[in-house]
Amino acid sequence: MPQFAPLQNDTFLRALLRQPTEYTPVWLMRQAGRYLPEYRATRARAGSFLGLAKNPDYATEVTLQPIDRYPLDASILFSDILTVPDAMGLGLYFEDGEGPKFERTVRTEDDVARLHVPDMASLDYVFKAVTQIRTALDGRVPLIGFSGSPWTLACYMVEGGGSREFHTVKKMLYARPDLMHRILQVNADAVAQYLDAQIDAGAQAVMIFDSWGGALADGAYQAFSLAYMQKVLAQLQRNEGAIIRNGVRIPAIVFTKGGGLWLDEMADIGADALGLDWTVNLGRARALVGDRVALQGNLDPAILFAAPEQVAAEVEKALASYGTPSAGHGHVFNLGHGISQFTPPESVTAMVEAVHAFSRRQRAA
Repeated sequence: MPQFAPLQNDTFLRALLRQPTEYTPVWLMRQAGRYLPEYRATRARAGSFLGLAKNPDYATEVTLQPIDRYPLDASILFSDILTVPDAMGLGLYFEDGEGPKFERTVRTEDDVARLHVPDMASLDYVFKAVTQIRTALDGRVPLIGFSGSPWTLACYMVEGGGSREFHTVKKMLYARPDLMHRILQVNADAVAQYLDAQIDAGAQAVMIFDSWGGALADGAYQAFSLAYMQKVLAQLQRNEGAIIRNGVRIPAIVFTKGGGLWLDEMADIGADALGLDWTVNLGRARALVGDRVALQGNLDPAILFAAPEQVAAEVEKALASYGTPSAGHGHVFNLGHGISQFTPPESVTAMVEAVHAFSRRQRAA
């Protein structure tokens, strides 16, 4: 195991573990991204998105950019959710304006039969980036590792790219559930190994992004998304329901976009925290899950296009909705989805300052 500097700010980790904090910690999904001019400059030097993501030096540089600019309480590895299917040999590439695509899809019995958990050595560039980022952070804030969920990865693998309606993957789900379950089992095993290797490389928390779980019908979500995230967590949790490595607890966050309907069930799969999108009321979510899990979220990213005083007002509404954290409860402030590339950087300053200031006042009241 690499040796790292002691952690100076563990507020984020304590909130995930439902321990007392002096204020509500905050970080942003996609906080290292196109809304920052310094990111765009690094991306231009890298020549392409994959050139950026697959180079540990560039990945370290862009991961630290928002940490250098804002007083955020956590950093997140700069990478892509599709690194795992790319390592499976599907040929990930990006077309300008169209998002990620795969050269090869997984649609037939033969495609599924050929599918296997990739050799983690083929993803070594990710693990090197984790170690390099953790070293460069020098203990300032914790580092989050992440993966796409088994279902979300399957959507891209079967569809061959992003989709609005998921016709192809849903047809397989209903017509050949055996094939879909086989894909999801391979994906779950791969995601578990991938996250485990990130932890070994230095990740201090992990997050599973179930970007497309909300596209599923009730019933299908539980069988084809939730069950496989639970399988991932079970493989990581070798210590009586907790992810512990070398005596250190590694919190796990699960985020299903559009998953507000299933929070009660999500709270029982073994995650330490649930991410919420902006359609969910924080106070009601807290009442529903009780002290089973911490919550993360959930400001509408569009609010960051408003004036700074409006941003601050909406932040205060969200924090007031959650209420003052009490024993056994925890809250990490975040957006309800990734930050837009068109967001004014000064809006993030207003948001972070408002979270820290108001949440301190809440605790002092």
